[in-house]
Amino acid sequence: MSEDSTGEPVRYEVKDAVGVITLNRPEAMNSLDTSTKVALRDAVLSARDDATVRAVVLTGTGRAFSVGEDLKEHAQALEAGDERLGATIREHYNPTVQALATMPKPVIAAVNGVAAGAGASYTFSCDLRIVADTAGFNLAFAGIGLSCDTGMSWMLPRLVGWAKARELLFLPRTVPAQEALALGLATEVVPADDVVPRALELARQLAAGPTLAYAALRRALEFSATNSLTDTLEHEATLMQRTGESADHHDAVRAFLAKQQPVFHGR
Repeated sequence: MSEDSTGEPVRYEVKDAVGVITLNRPEAMNSLDTSTKVALRDAVLSARDDATVRAVVLTGTGRAFSVGEDLKEHAQALEAGDERLGATIREHYNPTVQALATMPKPVIAAVNGVAAGAGASYTFSCDLRIVADTAGFNLAFAGIGLSCDTGMSWMLPRLVGWAKARELLFLPRTVPAQEALALGLATEVVPADDVVPRALELARQLAAGPTLAYAALRRALEFSATNSLTDTLEHEATLMQRTGESADHHDAVRAFLAKQQPVFHGR
């Protein structure tokens, strides 16, 4: 994504039913100061609540996707005696990642550069991660004497397994794109110039697809992560009943029998 001189820390635009959210502090490697955290949260909530948006792309400008918390602002807060990290996590990070992970539409991260700390957490909450061949992930929390946040402890072991999650958290390093692909952190690795175009291509494809089914699949995966097999089977039956009653399903079955391509409307 090209750099922008508007001065807005986050850009949000909608085109072709795709909401594109762009972190826009390239001079600070898209680090998350308070204004950026607020703007990002609000943009993600707007995308979640906009019925005309059927898929979302999250990306950054410049050399980084996001290096996480703005440590310059954080250091100033510590010097002033403000050590309430929990407050910004609950007010900014948690609502953002909750919305990314649970909104009833697909979310794609276009990882244009390094994603570290909370920046990495945000990408892990997305359904797909299109990663530049020059990008990487760094789970940097322990390097500055912190635990992890923004859903990292929930997302990471589900992507790479418990043992690898411990390694990446205890021994933080930048995981390059190809290794990230092998580990399951990346969905695709593409040349840097192709990251956003490829993410937008996928987003448009998903936006034209059965968005009610995508929303149900998201709910099914989330539910199964913390519930028994018996409860999960019942939950699947409930979701199957709901999607089976949808116009999208009925139209798709008719199209299949007529040997035609289905057209989905999200209802």
